[in-house]
Order: sequence, then structure tokens, then C-alpha cells
Amino acid sequence: MLTVPKTQKEEWKTYKNVFDQHSLLILEKFRSQGHYDELKSPLALGKEANIFSAMKGEDEVIIKIYRLENCNFNKMYQYIAPDARFFGVKKRRRLVIFAWVQREYRNLLKAREVIKVPTPMAVRDNVLIMEFIGRHGEPAPQLKDSPPKDPKKFYRKVKDNIRALYRAELVHADLSEFNILNFEEEPVFIDFSQGTTTAHPHAEEFLRRDVKNIVRYFGKQGLKLDEEREYEDIVK
Repeated sequence: MLTVPKTQKEEWKTYKNVFDQHSLLILEKFRSQGHYDELKSPLALGKEANIFSAMKGEDEVIIKIYRLENCNFNKMYQYIAPDARFFGVKKRRRLVIFAWVQREYRNLLKAREVIKVPTPMAVRDNVLIMEFIGRHGEPAPQLKDSPPKDPKKFYRKVKDNIRALYRAELVHADLSEFNILNFEEEPVFIDFSQGTTTAHPHAEEFLRRDVKNIVRYFGKQGLKLDEEREYEDIVK
């Protein structure tokens, strides 16, 4: 049976002791497989997931760990149950959370074919490892914290990304200034766990919500946009 070294346990305990034994075992498995070498720092400690940067040689990676006891798995199940890719998932906490993480991994793999997203590298149960987006050890900021220098140009890129995803039969379904990074004036979409295919019965509703959020944000940046017109232009 795999056991977690004491140093590893102590290392993760320094961050509010948020990791259960199951997560620690997966993290040690990933470390033994060479997916990362050591933890660097926490980027976000949330109610449902914790995000850390870690070193892999001279490079950084992101480790996202969903908290097994805190996740709202009922809400997750409402999103995932109609998704044809996950038909048959039983409504049991861990199974739903594991499917949710697999969903994010698969969505990222699909999205990276058409737009810039963090490349997913490894996934198991409630842990996802992916590409670090940033420069010189500093993560790229969220759009909410780093408004674009040229809002019109940046919006056009965001809109093109939404359209590219739609043509690839994928909808982000949780898009806002919180889930877009401003990486050197280029948008990078993140947090794809709610992403779904265009075949999902609520795909249109999700896409309209994405467009609404983006139009609202860029309206605050001085752009005059018509929500319905922007939506129609994306799906035409």
C-alpha cells in the first residue's frame, strides 16, 4: 500500500490542513510519477477547490485539488447528468466529483485545439495537473484584476474564442472576467469544469449567459455592445 512520506504530509499541512488522506495519496503518486517535484505556493484556497503552483524541474505547473467534503456535488450532478459524455454517473458524492474533474480535463483537451487554455497534464479522481500560465514565476492575472489596455481589441479576441469553442461544439458555461486570464494582453480561458457540449439541453442558455457576462464586463470598459446582436454573431 502506498504511504505518504512525513515530509510530504507536513508540507501540505502548512496550508490550513485542507487535504484528506485520499488527496495526499494521489499527490504523492503524481510526484513519484514525475508530474511535479515539489509544492511552491497556494494561488487560491477556495471552498470547493484549492489551487497550487508546483515545480517540475525548472518549470512550474498548476495543481488543482477538489475538496471531497466541501464540493456541492448536487449542483455538479445537475450540470453533468444531461451530458452525454457522462451518462450513467451515479449520484454519489465521490463519483460525481471524480466525473466533474474528468469533465474539466476533457474540456480542456478539446478547447486547447482551438483556443489558448492551460494544457491539462494529468488527472486522477479529484486532482488535476495542468500548465502554468504566467511569466517569471508570476501567474497571469484574472481579467477582473487586469483590465485590457485596448478593450475593443481584447473583446474581439474573447469573442473569437467563444465562437471558436462553439464551432468546436463546446460551451464554457461559466465565462466571466473571473475565468479569463489577461496574459500579456491575450485572453486565456480557464475553469472549464462547467463546460459542456453544444448537444447539452441547456447549451444555448449557458452560451447566452456567457455572452451576457462578457458584454456586461466590457460595457464597464466603455464598449457599447448589444447582447443579442453579439450572441447572434457568435452562433451564425
